[in-house]
Amino acid sequence: MRVRNRKGAPEMMAANTQYVVENPEAFKGKWAEKFGNDHPIHIEVGSGKGAFITGMAERHPDINYIAIDMQLTVLSYALDKVLEMNLSNVQLLHVDGSSLTNYFADGEVALVYLNFSDPWPKTRHEKRRLTYKDFLKTYETILVPHGKVHFKTDNRGLFEYSLASMSQYGMTLQQVWLDLHADTDFAGKNVMTEYEAKFSSKGQVIYRVEAQF
Repeated sequence: MRVRNRKGAPEMMAANTQYVVENPEAFKGKWAEKFGNDHPIHIEVGSGKGAFITGMAERHPDINYIAIDMQLTVLSYALDKVLEMNLSNVQLLHVDGSSLTNYFADGEVALVYLNFSDPWPKTRHEKRRLTYKDFLKTYETILVPHGKVHFKTDNRGLFEYSLASMSQYGMTLQQVWLDLHADTDFAGKNVMTEYEAKFSSKGQVIYRVEAQF
């Protein structure tokens, strides 16, 4: 979903290069140097306004997080949160999530998050879905051996498609939630995205899967 352009967003991003990576290709294979430590790297493809990535970064200071989104405006809202929370373990990439191998070396990433991705419901758009086999191959390439993908959505059709796509690719579905918010044991671990909070407040069921290569 497109977001209305935010006045001053480009200037804001340009003024905070300690968080906004202007030349991510230069850090391929060198993200540990960028963060200044060798902590595991988790990336969120399609990070939106950053509620999830910043919430996770605050809870887990021993993990480095990278938010990836094509929309400059939404990333500027994520930057707001990073600045407000003074998070040193978050970097923001204004790039296309389909080109991850341009920015990450083989085996450099520990975990990939896909949250409320565009469902692309028409059959002719299947290749654009972030759980299509070509995307899965990309994730497998940049992930550590037996790396994981965590996927959340409110779209049942996309969820069913993703379970099938992951299974057919040969991934192991380690845990599947057909109603995430009904799981009281997971409630304390769950960090919601903006969309998740909006949809769940209206009674919409949230689906989630943890899958491993």
